Amino acid sequence: MPSSKSAAPLSNIEIAQHAKMKPIVPLAVERLGIPEKHLQPFGHYKAKISLDYCTHLDSRKDGKLILVTAISPTPAGEGKTTMTVGLGDALNQIGKKSIICLREPALGPVFGMKGGAAGGGYAQVVPMEDINLHFTGDFSAIALANNLLAALIDNHIYHGNAAGFDVRRITWRRVVDVNDRSLRDITVGLGGPGNGYPRQDGFDIVVASEVMAIFCLASSLKDLKEKLGKIVVGYTREHKPILARDIKAHGAMAEKSPVKWRLMSSIGTTWA
Repeated sequence: MPSSKSAAPLSNIEIAQHAKMKPIVPLAVERLGIPEKHLQPFGHYKAKISLDYCTHLDSRKDGKLILVTAISPTPAGEGKTTMTVGLGDALNQIGKKSIICLREPALGPVFGMKGGAAGGGYAQVVPMEDINLHFTGDFSAIALANNLLAALIDNHIYHGNAAGFDVRRITWRRVVDVNDRSLRDITVGLGGPGNGYPRQDGFDIVVASEVMAIFCLASSLKDLKEKLGKIVVGYTREHKPILARDIKAHGAMAEKSPVKWRLMSSIGTTWA
């Protein structure tokens, strides 16, 4: 007799890999009416929308915004992303035109117990592996900009400390997109005078960087540069704040390095 046991349910990654994806450019044109000239494809299934297109929407009637707040996930892992994707799918199923806005997931938890953060089951965003592991390279650019500022702070101190940093009160930390508790609190500058002054430092995860928040709120490259310049990176012995623009770091972060090209193309909506 055939076994009465039902087949085991598919895992998240099996469901994602069995999904039949449509090319993103024709999908955006046909479903959302976004002209191809305003799309920047990353492969066949990912694209970014230019800011120029977003300004063309000002005359349209506003839609309704549904905010899914942070919620505690179930033991099976359903949390705010799974609920958001499921809600978006449900609204489209009943004839509404809904678009989901999600932040790119941090890479760190992917390798741990939590796993990826692109939804779950049949309520997930694809290509799931790309979204969880690299997507369009935005986080790499943010990490580079953050760590460039950290390097410029130490270099400024090494070359005379004209801004008057109190090395005990440097607030800017480095970032890495891996959960590594041994890097949370470290000492840098060891190895003699050629490597600078020893001081306490540490690493945060990339999404905890202030550059991440500024990147999300910037409306243009000029606005990005201005906001980066206002970052408080440390204090003098008189407790006076020192800004990124005081050591002329904001220009390098926003314009003078290869990071510029990634940040320029990243301002806008990243979606899949």
